[in-house]
Amino acid sequence: MASEQTILKVDGPHGEREMRISSPSRVMWPDLGLTKLDLARYIAEVGEAFIAANGDRPVALQRFKENIDGEQFFSKNPPKGAPEFVRSVPVIYPSARSHPQLVLDEPAAAVWAVQMNTIVFHPWPSRTANTDNPDQLRIDLDPQPGTDFDDAVPAALELRKVLAEAGLEAFIKTSGNRGLHVYAPIKPTHEFLDVRHAVIAAARELERRMPDQVTTAWWKEERGRKVFVDFNQANRDRTIAGAYSPRALPNASVSCPVTWEELEHVKPSDFTIATVPGRLKEAGNPWAKMHSNPGTVDELLGWWELDCAAGLGELPFPPDYPKMPGEPPRVQPSRAKKKE
Repeated sequence: MASEQTILKVDGPHGEREMRISSPSRVMWPDLGLTKLDLARYIAEVGEAFIAANGDRPVALQRFKENIDGEQFFSKNPPKGAPEFVRSVPVIYPSARSHPQLVLDEPAAAVWAVQMNTIVFHPWPSRTANTDNPDQLRIDLDPQPGTDFDDAVPAALELRKVLAEAGLEAFIKTSGNRGLHVYAPIKPTHEFLDVRHAVIAAARELERRMPDQVTTAWWKEERGRKVFVDFNQANRDRTIAGAYSPRALPNASVSCPVTWEELEHVKPSDFTIATVPGRLKEAGNPWAKMHSNPGTVDELLGWWELDCAAGLGELPFPPDYPKMPGEPPRVQPSRAKKKE
């Protein structure tokens, strides 16, 4: 007996492509009854904006065996049988090893990824022509227990001012969950470690301005009821859900770009795979001109040097990273005290 499948026609820069979707009626979001075909149609509908945000970048695919409640895994290398219009680019990981990583160049490629049971797309902050040098500075505002989206909003608004003082234009999107992602387009003149230091400099300045609301403490036990500025998302091979990417959450939310003017009037649940296509048609893409006037991280790196001179240096790296120069001990503070 032939397996269930359907053909979805997807517009793109090379004309219309017919994309096969197998098991189209598979329910991906059990609470809502949304199916694999619903997801594929969503990606096709937002395809132009999706590729503008996530295309021409190494991307990791967060794939699911059945639905959002089931087994999941990350896919970076191109799977066997990928269409000829799905390419890859060699990237260097923190281990110093090089591997090919997927690149999506047109909406049909993203629909193919859905056919491979992808729900969440994680693009790098660098482009394929220069994967070692990011062209986006990204800052993840992550509300800690006891705080929520409404606490991240004032932090984002103040962070916008901080970045403007450093000569950078900031753009904002919901994370799709409780947080916010702040992006600033930059010229790809510095490698990942420099951009990380620029992020730390901005984070520390934000923390100085909002000490009771914001923290840069890496260890969870030290963060308190504050919004954590996750500087480690600026590291090589660290990614966050891309703009217009669905999230594997019960309400089928989307990580959605918004304007600064509407930020205080929206909530994450406003943006789902059911609502975002209509929003794009009516209001347009707030990130359409993101890269029209990129800045540099030079001013922020100057702030970093001033902080270093004042005794503030490197912060901890993720546990799977090799030990980095100047990094403080990777020991949880409470455990360090027990050893004393």
